[in-house]
Amino acid sequence: MERAPSRLCLGDALSGGVRWLVAGAGFTGAVVAERIARTRNERVLIVDRRAHLGGNAFDFTDAAGNRIHKYGPHIFHTGSDRIWDYLSQFTDWRPYVHRTMVAIGDQLVTLPFNLDSLQQVFPGRAADRISAALVAEHGFGTRVAIGKLLDSPTPAIVDFARFVHENVYLNYVRKQWDLEPGELSPSVLARLPVSISHDDRYFQSRHQAMPADGYAALFARMLDHPKIEIALGVEFDDARVSHPTAKVVYTGPIDAYFDHRYGELPYRSVRFDLSFAKGQTSQPVGTISYPAAAGYTRITDLSHITGQTTGSVLVKEFPEAYARGRNEPFYPVPTPQSAQMLRPYMEAAGKLRGRVWFAGRLGDYAYYNMDQACGRAMALVDKQLAGAP
Repeated sequence: MERAPSRLCLGDALSGGVRWLVAGAGFTGAVVAERIARTRNERVLIVDRRAHLGGNAFDFTDAAGNRIHKYGPHIFHTGSDRIWDYLSQFTDWRPYVHRTMVAIGDQLVTLPFNLDSLQQVFPGRAADRISAALVAEHGFGTRVAIGKLLDSPTPAIVDFARFVHENVYLNYVRKQWDLEPGELSPSVLARLPVSISHDDRYFQSRHQAMPADGYAALFARMLDHPKIEIALGVEFDDARVSHPTAKVVYTGPIDAYFDHRYGELPYRSVRFDLSFAKGQTSQPVGTISYPAAAGYTRITDLSHITGQTTGSVLVKEFPEAYARGRNEPFYPVPTPQSAQMLRPYMEAAGKLRGRVWFAGRLGDYAYYNMDQACGRAMALVDKQLAGAP
């Protein structure tokens, strides 16, 4: 799919008036900017303090021809035909189904844990008994959160759930969030279900694929519109001073917009260590989780994801605390305490409605997948911005 590259107006975009100012060039901001330009035919300036489009989904090709996901692996999947069709305007797709494993002792076991995983780690008859109990209680083909299995009235299921919780989830969650599982919202463990089937796909979405030319090319095509100007390496506050009358869609951290007046919301960050290996793939599947390892949570072999054949690019992930100015805020921390801290910011944001809108993983302080970020942006333009004068 050949399209003209997007214009990158680093300096002159800050001069003159624009109708809309969008802060953040990740999925939420880019979709908002494209939708405003195309459906409202109004001038948009999209700014990002980083020197590239795509937010955390940004990728690039290095000198050796390896496609690198700068901020860790991003695998696209969605169950929405509308989101799939929308993004397909800007990219062709390379079919890809993500599969993962987890290291338990000296074994690599299918993840999400499924009926085949049972056969790998339990003696034959025990696995058969547990499988029968799971199917009888929840039905074949279902995916059940580990918390629900721990509350089962069936002892065999509870024993199984404890094994999975202790060997797969517990240490992983501790490293990822620096919290105990019970301190987090149940929605976190709900993202790590047990699959009562032989399905070894990590995602169940109807559409699963990777942008054929990478995410950076997708974003460049999306923002290639005569009504869109782009300013990279530019702080939002500087753009706001240059365009004081522009309406704002802000996708950065909501607490940062308000200068942290009600306290800093908690976020988690990740450090990514890259290594390179010969051969098309170095792992049997895209990602392997290491709950028992010191410091890191998982290793992804990007060659599975990108389809590259020049060699393997391995990405090791080390979760860490977010510190302003030192690293990036990747994940809002979903706890009852953070929800309470968020409340005054949401109230303050509501008072700005009509002039400023907040959206995205950081703007909404919500744990969105990429397709959910797209859907949020599309709904914002269709519903909330539709009546904006």
